[in-house]
Amino acid sequence: MELSENARTVLERRYLRKENGKVVETPEEMFRRVAENIAMAEENYDGARREEWAEKFYELMTSLDFMPNSPTLMNAGRELQQLAACFVLPVEDSMEQIFDSIKHAALIHKSGGGTGFSFSRLRPKNDIVQSTGGVASGPVSFMKVFNAATEAVKQGGTRRGANMGILRVDHPDILSFISAKEDNEELTNFNISVALTEEFMEAVKADREYHLINPRTGQAESSLEAQKVFDKIVDAAWRNGEPGIIFLDRINKDNPTPQLGEIESTNPCGEQPLLPYEACNLGSINIARFVKDGGIDYRRLEQVIHVAVRFLDNVIDMNNYPLPQIKEMVLGNRKIGLGIMGFADALLQLGIPYNSFQAVDLAKELMEFIQRTSREASRQLAEERGAYPNYKGSRHEQLGMPPQRNATTTTIAPTGTISIIASTSSGIEPIFALCYHRNVLDNDKLVEVHPLFAKVARERGFYSEELMARIARRGSIQGMEEVPEDVRRIFVTAHDIEPYWHVQIQAAFQQYTDNAVSKTVNLPHDATREDVAKVFTLAYELGCKGVTVYRDGSRDKQVLSVGSGQSAEGGGIVPRPRPVITTGKTEKVRIGCGNLYISVNSDEHGICEVFTNTGRGGGCASQSEATSRLVSIALRSGISVDSIIEQLRGIRCVACIRRPGVEVTSCPDAIAKVLKKNYDASPTVSLQQFSDPIGVGGEIAASKCPDCGSEINHEGGCTICLSCGYSHCG
Repeated sequence: MELSENARTVLERRYLRKENGKVVETPEEMFRRVAENIAMAEENYDGARREEWAEKFYELMTSLDFMPNSPTLMNAGRELQQLAACFVLPVEDSMEQIFDSIKHAALIHKSGGGTGFSFSRLRPKNDIVQSTGGVASGPVSFMKVFNAATEAVKQGGTRRGANMGILRVDHPDILSFISAKEDNEELTNFNISVALTEEFMEAVKADREYHLINPRTGQAESSLEAQKVFDKIVDAAWRNGEPGIIFLDRINKDNPTPQLGEIESTNPCGEQPLLPYEACNLGSINIARFVKDGGIDYRRLEQVIHVAVRFLDNVIDMNNYPLPQIKEMVLGNRKIGLGIMGFADALLQLGIPYNSFQAVDLAKELMEFIQRTSREASRQLAEERGAYPNYKGSRHEQLGMPPQRNATTTTIAPTGTISIIASTSSGIEPIFALCYHRNVLDNDKLVEVHPLFAKVARERGFYSEELMARIARRGSIQGMEEVPEDVRRIFVTAHDIEPYWHVQIQAAFQQYTDNAVSKTVNLPHDATREDVAKVFTLAYELGCKGVTVYRDGSRDKQVLSVGSGQSAEGGGIVPRPRPVITTGKTEKVRIGCGNLYISVNSDEHGICEVFTNTGRGGGCASQSEATSRLVSIALRSGISVDSIIEQLRGIRCVACIRRPGVEVTSCPDAIAKVLKKNYDASPTVSLQQFSDPIGVGGEIAASKCPDCGSEINHEGGCTICLSCGYSHCG
């Protein structure tokens, strides 16, 4: 096997069998263990070919053509034998049922799985509870209980608990749900998404109100202005990436088994819509290995798809399900999710920019072939083994489609750690960085260079260790004259690519995917709320089933590596220049020494400077000016307004505290209050504005992996460390 050093590190940390903390399994032995275990399912059908299929499955993985989801690699052939990555559990509106769901989630997390929940059936906060005469605490309150339970469950150091929390946009508690993760210390084990309905989206377009429905009664009890709710979702996502959104009616339109009920939730990364108690087994083909003679080798790809579909169907039979209800649902629908990884690497090999309609066309062509071929493979399995039991009454039967073995066959999942094992780019994401720093022993840093970029750089004669280190610091080669223009055009990274192209690529894959597509639209730190709104709107217009955005540096714990895109000599951040023209407001605030006049100015990127002047009553003019100057350069260096406010508010001054009628505790506290007022009053955005491509550029901002300290990136609706394989979502 040709495994990179990084791949072996990830395998040793997270996948290979250990005894007393010591690795006692080689990568080859792991793949042999998995292949032989999954081939045991052949005994249920034609056991004579078991060894033949075991060998094919082994070749499938050791060639790095295909990887199953992480729980299959970790657990197949071992005592746990829990092979599924994602589950959805119902949350019903009674105390007994709520805590049943918490118990079931704990069992799933203990086995290494992630869980999705819809909290839309829970009665709203302050609604009546007839059995006790009290009032309900509402969905967000119970989400905190679920979060605490997840925190308490340990998973042996291989996979951590991860949850998706979803609430319908027409639930009466929707506003508190939207702001539930405003504090990054809250709901730390949850991703959250708002389930948007067609009715809501039409109300936003028409700029009208929509009804909020009490799930206990099924009756409309109030209404909200749709545009204002949309703006709040946009603002929250702009601030820290959450909530994401899913288009619930669109998901249910593609529900293959509507006779069993409606889909209410997805798995933690959003790519797998599931009915209550369903689970799904996922796997990804490394499409970068199928580039041949300037195109895709579809003949070999067809062969691999057929083997991969059989592998995933076998996983269903070999799985040890944590709950009997889950086993019944999974065996009834037999959903599998075959997707891809290495799309960005394939584009690089083909000389196609990610941000081009040529890439969009290839995405459609490629996924149409995978969907068609995987369905054909599933139909062949149905002839051999029988259709999935719930086929009767299914959408497939209603449409007159031939019986399939699996209710769904395709999903685009995040492939963070398995793509590291396969030494390829993650999922359908663009390259996050061409060069990056990886922490090695004794806190030394090693510059990792993308192998395709290194190859081109050497062939074209511009490779040097110094240049690669500079690129690692910058995060991008755009604008670097040392790199030829045609190379800069092809080797684009996530932050070089306008959000418009992120969404176009996601929509292209979604068009031919049974389930959904996991993708993060990465935005630069100076992206505006309008940019986020454009992403949400474009995703809806192009047929996506959901979308997640992440604006660099928008979470408190993220450490910015760049400000204006240029690093200062010896490290640090260079603030972007003051704009020539700004607009703003001046507010008079009473302080202990008289009056303080505070001006807050903005440009197209948001608040960019603060000025202060004291009135005739005097005051600490020099200190106020110093504070406002430091605040201004912090704003133009990419420091979040929230972080600045947090540092300034509550600072105490004796003159302010002792003087009656003064409502601030100091001049810095006054600046914080005026900043917050202006920040919260940022202009709203309208759905009708956004039909043109989005144009925001930017540079990379990095955060650190909690396990190894290396750079971490946001992709596939989650976070992944390129060095050790750490993932926030398990």
